[in-house]
Amino acid sequence: MKLINIGFGNLVSSSRIIAVVSPDSAPIKRIVQDAKANGMLVDATCGRRCKAVLVTDSDHVVLSAISPETIGNRTEEVEDKNE
Repeated sequence: MKLINIGFGNLVSSSRIIAVVSPDSAPIKRIVQDAKANGMLVDATCGRRCKAVLVTDSDHVVLSAISPETIGNRTEEVEDKNE
């Protein structure tokens, strides 16, 4: 199990991530609202503005203050280390 730093010392398992998306579109905002209502939302922004939304295979939604591009780069680095 490889962990990815999503900011402020928060880590997420790279094998559980399905998507890393920007929080600006209406469908993503709806996903975040539904996850909050169902108790499946993890806010890892530490009070800062949300820049990325991570969707996991367990239907949990994780909010991060790090951009989706940065998280994607960190995911690629973890995968490169595995090879």
